[in-house]
Amino acid sequence: MKNKIVLEAKSINKSFYNPVKVDVLKDINFNLTRGEYASIIGRSGSGKSTLLYILSTMDTDFTGELIIDGISIRGKTEKQLAAVRNEKIGFVFQFHYLLNEFTALKNVMLPGFKLDKLSEEELEHNAYEFLKDLGIEKLAHKMAYQLSGGEKQRVAIARALINDPLVIMCDEPTGNLDTKNADIVFNIFKELTEAYNKTLLVVTHDLNFAKKTGRIIELDDGKII
Repeated sequence: MKNKIVLEAKSINKSFYNPVKVDVLKDINFNLTRGEYASIIGRSGSGKSTLLYILSTMDTDFTGELIIDGISIRGKTEKQLAAVRNEKIGFVFQFHYLLNEFTALKNVMLPGFKLDKLSEEELEHNAYEFLKDLGIEKLAHKMAYQLSGGEKQRVAIARALINDPLVIMCDEPTGNLDTKNADIVFNIFKELTEAYNKTLLVVTHDLNFAKKTGRIIELDDGKII
């Protein structure tokens, strides 16, 4: 269902104490729908990464409410939150976080082992198909440390897809890439929203990248403007 709401942020506020109270996020409200490609932009210190950590359920120390696929995370245990992350959310980070001692294929498979829903053979098949979709199936048995930055980022995208998440969250996914590879990553994300009906949320400092997404959420001093 194209217009189904998959993530709701309701009156989210976040403060730090260092040593006085600093309000980092102030009354954040927005929804993401199925198949939406949105970006979060803002100056350094505007709260972008803090918001992403909350939306990804990795930070629960906030007021307000976060609902993912109709499930409120309020009061959930760490085990329950981990289950939500594994089933509902895929992650793509600036620094890839691939494990150098594993092949590209094994790196893609790793989140699937955590979810423990498919056999190893099924996982391997799915991982290879995602690498194929991303045009890098020939790299499947290369070790992660042998890959270029652009190749690593595509492996990281395949890894984010392996558990068939509703939402893929990306933190500066093109921060270490040149313009050519940044454009490739943008187009891959665009194709994912269309071919797999995925919702993508990208935190980026790159305004040119953000302008090409379907929607821009701009933060300034902890508020959506």
